[in-house]
Amino acid sequence: MAIVLGENRYGKSRVRVMKVLREGGKHEVLEWNVEVWLTGDFQSCFEDGDNSRILPTDTMKNTVYSLARASSAVSMEDFGLELVSHFIQTNPHADSAGVHIVATPWKHIDGFWDAFTHASDKYDTTTVTLLRDGLRSVSSGFEKLWLLKTAKSAFADYMKDRLTTLKETHDRLFGTLATAEWRYTGTGLDYNALRQRIESALTTTFAGHDSLSVQQTLYAMAKAALEDVDEIADVRLLMPNKHCNLVDLLPFGQDNPNEIFVPTDEPHGSIEARVTRTDDRWIE
Repeated sequence: MAIVLGENRYGKSRVRVMKVLREGGKHEVLEWNVEVWLTGDFQSCFEDGDNSRILPTDTMKNTVYSLARASSAVSMEDFGLELVSHFIQTNPHADSAGVHIVATPWKHIDGFWDAFTHASDKYDTTTVTLLRDGLRSVSSGFEKLWLLKTAKSAFADYMKDRLTTLKETHDRLFGTLATAEWRYTGTGLDYNALRQRIESALTTTFAGHDSLSVQQTLYAMAKAALEDVDEIADVRLLMPNKHCNLVDLLPFGQDNPNEIFVPTDEPHGSIEARVTRTDDRWIE
């Protein structure tokens, strides 16, 4: 029986960097949590302890800070592309370099160009990879976006068995903590502008859709983003169903015309899908 090293990678995680952009009296803040990794011919390190092909992960951390200082990138995606290009060029034993970035959003406090508050509870994300042969991919998205609608949501006509206790409804609250990821095609893209268009398509579709299920609304949201933005190949959405249960007020002698609910975090439904174009394209 032979024992061999399988798929592996190494890198540096949770490298936190904040960059302040100053143009006159107007400031902008970029805060990114960066993960970097390399894959390649590192067998001798794992099996024999030979570190001659290993770039210290501490050096990777320092590289993030140094490139952040030299970079003119204002999007996570462009900064990620700079990072993976640097690591491929400077690490001849690497087959690929990858970067995952999570952004903390900041916005100006009204009336002040140098003071900020969190822009939202969600976190923007991107994952960038570059292979030795030049093939690259850029995927972006967000995590933990709270969405809630108080109308146009139903769930009925579902399969039932002897253990089914859920009541059908044609007027329920629909809440979710959404995670999304989409994959870009093409080069030289304005990632910040495209992100705004994609997020707008997703959220406005959620708000306006006459929902028969979370699944149906998820598909409609992804479809709308793909139809609005030609520069993406697919959209993956994870939408847990954060239930808001109607409270029974009859024991108190009161009615409840769909007004009083108890929000619950767990257990919750988990709905996930990737919606793809038939002419799927990778960045080249």
